Amino acid sequence: MSVALSKSHRYTITAIALHWLTALAIVGMLGLGWYMSDLPLSPERLKLYNWHKWAGVSLLGVSLVRLSWRWTHRPPVLPRQVVEQSPAWQLRLAAATHMALYGLLLAVPLIGWAYSSAAGFPVVVFGMLPLPDLLPKDTAWADLIKPLHALGAYTLCVLAVLHTAAAVKHQFVDQDGLMQRMWPARSAAGAAAETLP
Repeated sequence: MSVALSKSHRYTITAIALHWLTALAIVGMLGLGWYMSDLPLSPERLKLYNWHKWAGVSLLGVSLVRLSWRWTHRPPVLPRQVVEQSPAWQLRLAAATHMALYGLLLAVPLIGWAYSSAAGFPVVVFGMLPLPDLLPKDTAWADLIKPLHALGAYTLCVLAVLHTAAAVKHQFVDQDGLMQRMWPARSAAGAAAETLP
């Protein structure tokens, strides 16, 4: 199928930059989380946990900026041909996946912050900026919250993989050019109208 992507079908350069920054952060956070959780108690593990917390708070900040941008800048419409050729369940699943991803991008760092507070380990961003505790120190609460953070992170990972798989399907199976909506335009002419095979 050949789809002409007009400027109204593309995301803004700001939305594109925030999307890819978020994607890289998710990959880095999940990789670091898996790696550090298997390390024995050591100065290296403590250092990596601090990095993980700093990165989590940073990801929370980026996610808030991204949500603010989305609320103030309407997302581009899907090309009519794509809507007509896509089953309704796929469109509903895509919308639900996007909503769940946004929710988890906020929830997972907040749950991690709450766990760190309840465990008695304050979050000090970049080793200089102490953040307020979300909860008072409470071992019972920490034990309850810790698996929720892991569950949220794993769910975020699954949804990110599903989102990526859908993008790959659109690019290489459907060949409808939807992936180009999240790439910067090659030129002003390309952004105005681009026909993809």
